[in-house]
Amino acid sequence: MNTENKQDFLKQVFFKEVEVIQDIIRRMAHNSFMVKGWTITLVAVTLLLKGSKFQVFVAFLPLIVFWFLDAYFLWQERLYRKLYNWVIENRLTSDEFLLDMNAYRFKDSVQSKLRIMFSITLGWFYGSIAILTGAYAAFLLTIN
Repeated sequence: MNTENKQDFLKQVFFKEVEVIQDIIRRMAHNSFMVKGWTITLVAVTLLLKGSKFQVFVAFLPLIVFWFLDAYFLWQERLYRKLYNWVIENRLTSDEFLLDMNAYRFKDSVQSKLRIMFSITLGWFYGSIAILTGAYAAFLLTIN
């Protein structure tokens, strides 16, 4: 393949790769949004269930599970943002990793899932729900 044909081919691949990566990032952001909605719904429903005074602690189960799941989606989104940046910087000059959507090669350059769980955005959102749920649990324990 001559140089001009190779450049045209890399440009076509470049646009397709960028489009696919943007779709993946958009899907991860949508998943994160949905997880937040399900967290609020399930914690509220769990708190509304009548039972023993210790049943309020069951609300912490969906909170912790969805908190981790949200951190996982944000972690994946950050991996794909790294892949996106790599494609933007390198695709027109290299055919290395051509159409390779495996973003795990950037996992060492992204924060761990645990650190992401306690990042400002997730920490404030899920932490405030945890504090409010804990305060409600303490209130129920004191009135009984």
